Amino acid sequence: MEVFLRRVGERVWGLPMMLLFLGVGLLFTVRLKGVQFRRLGTALRLIRPGEGKDGISPYAALCTALAATVGTGNIVGVATALAAGGPGALLWMLLAALLGMATQYAEGFLAVKYRRKEKDGYFGGPFCYIEQGLGKRYRWLAVTFAATGAAVGILGVGTTAQVNSITGAADTFFSSGTAFVLAGHAYSKTVVISGALTVLAAAFVLIGGVKRITKVCEALVPVMTALYLLFSAVLLICCADRIPSAVALIVKSAFCPRAVLGAGAGVSLKLALRMGIGRGVFTNEAGLGSSPIAAAVSDETDPVKQGLISMTGTFIDTIVICTMTGLCLTVTGAWSAPLQGVRITDAAWRAGLPWAESLSSFVLVVCLIFFAFATIIGWNFYAERCVQYLTGEKPWVQKLYRVFYLLAIAAGPFFTVNAAWELADILNAVMALPNLTALLLLQKRVVSDTLPSVPTKRAQK
Repeated sequence: MEVFLRRVGERVWGLPMMLLFLGVGLLFTVRLKGVQFRRLGTALRLIRPGEGKDGISPYAALCTALAATVGTGNIVGVATALAAGGPGALLWMLLAALLGMATQYAEGFLAVKYRRKEKDGYFGGPFCYIEQGLGKRYRWLAVTFAATGAAVGILGVGTTAQVNSITGAADTFFSSGTAFVLAGHAYSKTVVISGALTVLAAAFVLIGGVKRITKVCEALVPVMTALYLLFSAVLLICCADRIPSAVALIVKSAFCPRAVLGAGAGVSLKLALRMGIGRGVFTNEAGLGSSPIAAAVSDETDPVKQGLISMTGTFIDTIVICTMTGLCLTVTGAWSAPLQGVRITDAAWRAGLPWAESLSSFVLVVCLIFFAFATIIGWNFYAERCVQYLTGEKPWVQKLYRVFYLLAIAAGPFFTVNAAWELADILNAVMALPNLTALLLLQKRVVSDTLPSVPTKRAQK
């Protein structure tokens, strides 16, 4: 199965898909006159905690989107990208993120412009801006996106990769004896117990609905992000003398991986591109179409302001957090260690932090568990909105989907690390196609409504 998924992933994430993601980002960057560079300061100032009125506050909507994006991709995803594609994959990840900020601006803008008001708040996302912005004849595209989004929630980003990372991290730190053997693989008691606890915790949050999900995300995201960045910063300070050579290695191996890393490393330019762009999409979800679902429930009424707020998600997730992770892996040399998943980042923290290795591992495990759990509940919110679009206001359908979602979480630990990530990559690509198509068709509306009305510093005051 793992070999099959890898082959499918290589075909799906070929040159056409990578060019599509980069091309859409470049198109919006040019047509919006570099909005992600000109207005980043304004966008960051728009992020203010507060209570929502008709929906949830823009801050809560951003936290929900970040909960789904700032996850294991920032720890495990970056590690697997550099392990497979070399340090140069980080440069392609950052390039994709810089262009992706413009894509995410467009997604947030359209989410507010074409959402609809319902009795319990706002409802929207790509399925709404496809159907309302492009007309009924494109409803098949909206249905395709929603159906794929529901599948991604259960089989991709939301469950398998996240809980697999949680149980793997717990098993790294709290190693225990074998509990049982399944299909030739031995699973420890730690994997089984941590998987069961994850299911129970997720069930408690998800039963509370949208309000509880957003409250938990508001509480988790700032704390977990600050803790992870603090420890990463300490590591980089301790290894400051190695940063220049690490940056040089990243740049050189991005363009000539075989010349820099050696032919024996098995890293080609194509693989570096795929790992960088593919994992970048996994971590920040720009162009995927998921973050507009959270943006749509915000009580912000100005599409331009919501677009600016939305694009800060990519900045925080990839430009800040993933860069820190990639530098930590490169300065310590952990990216080349013969390890998998979280164990790569764990090796970096153990080697680079100035205190006991057990403390470094413990804090990383805590960060990873918080990151992954936030993504699990954030993606359930996305997936249930997709189900709601497909079936209408039928609470029993959403409850049934929630049961399957929890079952998928329970099954997640029994996938191998590589299989879980390959499956997530494949589903991400399938989900993104309808959304990217809609963004291209609606680009004129985004541009015409944005350029005359992007808020200036004086207007904000």
